[in-house]
Amino acid sequence: MMTTEPPGTVLVVDDTPTKRYILGSWLRRAGHRVVEATDGRQALTLVHEIAPDVVVLDVRLPDIDGYEVCERIKADPQTAALPVLQISAHAIAVADRTRGLDRGADAYMAEPIEPEEFIATVHAALRYSRARTRAERIAQRLRQLTQVTLEINSAATFGALMRTAVEGAASIMGRRSGALAVALDGRIRRYTAMEPGGEAVRLNAPSDILDRVTRLVLGESAGTAELSMSRAAWLDFLPDSDTRADVSAVVSRTKAGRPPVYLGVEGMEPLDPDELDILKQLGQTIALAVDALRAYAEEHLIALTLQRSFLPARVPQVPGLELAVRYQPAVDNVEVGGDFYEVLPLGDRLLVGIGDVQGHSLYAATVMAELRHGLRALAVEGCHLGKILGRLNDLLRQHHPSMTATVCLLLIDPVDGSVEMSNAGHIPPVIIGDGAAHYHGWGNLLIGAATETYRVDRFTLPSKGALLLFTDGLIEDRDVPLDRSMEVVRQLAVAFDKDPEQFCDRLIDHFGAREDDVAVVALRRTR
Repeated sequence: MMTTEPPGTVLVVDDTPTKRYILGSWLRRAGHRVVEATDGRQALTLVHEIAPDVVVLDVRLPDIDGYEVCERIKADPQTAALPVLQISAHAIAVADRTRGLDRGADAYMAEPIEPEEFIATVHAALRYSRARTRAERIAQRLRQLTQVTLEINSAATFGALMRTAVEGAASIMGRRSGALAVALDGRIRRYTAMEPGGEAVRLNAPSDILDRVTRLVLGESAGTAELSMSRAAWLDFLPDSDTRADVSAVVSRTKAGRPPVYLGVEGMEPLDPDELDILKQLGQTIALAVDALRAYAEEHLIALTLQRSFLPARVPQVPGLELAVRYQPAVDNVEVGGDFYEVLPLGDRLLVGIGDVQGHSLYAATVMAELRHGLRALAVEGCHLGKILGRLNDLLRQHHPSMTATVCLLLIDPVDGSVEMSNAGHIPPVIIGDGAAHYHGWGNLLIGAATETYRVDRFTLPSKGALLLFTDGLIEDRDVPLDRSMEVVRQLAVAFDKDPEQFCDRLIDHFGAREDDVAVVALRRTR
């Protein structure tokens, strides 16, 4: 009897020894492995113990009838896909066959049965079962692939991305997995997941291994190529590898000239076409994600360099004052922000300014640069602070009518501690002295919004007293009221010590990484 269907394990359930022998003989001659059960309870136990490919089930059993046994098999999620072929020499009416099929049987045969028909029916059940199992396995792997892809694309660092990738590959393929890629610093990184479900570890890698592997299958071109290598050949490439079998892998590159990515698994058994397709998709996902992360890092560096070019190149040394400044870009923002500070000696006095142009974009940074340069020009001309803010307000309303900005300016005499201040909608400065700290008070309307006359306040900074100015990026949190965060800063400022640099570090560290740019200016009278 010829068949193209690979043999399987068949559980024959019948309380009659003669029938078990006959059915078993037919199945064995067809190449199948046969396991026998004499009643329903034994059959249900063996279904879980041996995981058969098909169950041949008599309808009339001494303990549980075949209808109920079939129903229990189909009700269990672990065995619901198991094909059940019911056979009976007595329950042969249309109603009996209908009952059997309604309660879960995949086929129903009435005796007497011809051997050819019986074996053909078993083979049909096997084909159906294996096709369904394969489809379910592919669907499960595709669900896993989707989840791993989402996790790869949401990884914030190169290390997290690669660990997620190799752990995901090991979990999807059920094999040891390893990956090679060029990190953001230009060095080769190697990650391995020793077992499916285990954590990935980073290992050392020869500096030329990725180039050598890529030349074998991909050369200098873009795309994804398959790679199969014996264990011995792989050990020539990577002598410290503890691989136990041959290697099946893919090498992916998004564009010519870009660094490639290698992703491989142990091939205890060769990968089937579906597994290879999934490995290719995962390799392409890793290559794209690494390129995106590299592009993000490069853009962030460019944005940060541009941002810093708009800020003062150095902090002036002013007798009688100690100064410290900080600029911290938003942790996840590639775009240039509009925060700025200014420290400019004007004769015997020092002009200190801080501001924040709305938005994060090159346009916001350009407006910020215009305001800074305008501020410097007006200050050098000798304009008093209120007029400077008025002129900046006119500039913004005329040339950038869609933009607004907050600006706070202070003109400080380090000899007697006298301070002039004009504030356009910015968080007021914190004044520290004699063991206390307080905000000076809110000023006028921010610039760019409407016509406004900006007043100038005057006060004296006590001997050894200090001032603190900052942008709202330092304290803004979605779930915390602004006045509560301002109070936190005030309490921290009470402990302003002799070193403004150390205080700025403590202040930044207290609030941690921010979602917005942060600028801080701290100064202290030393006489």
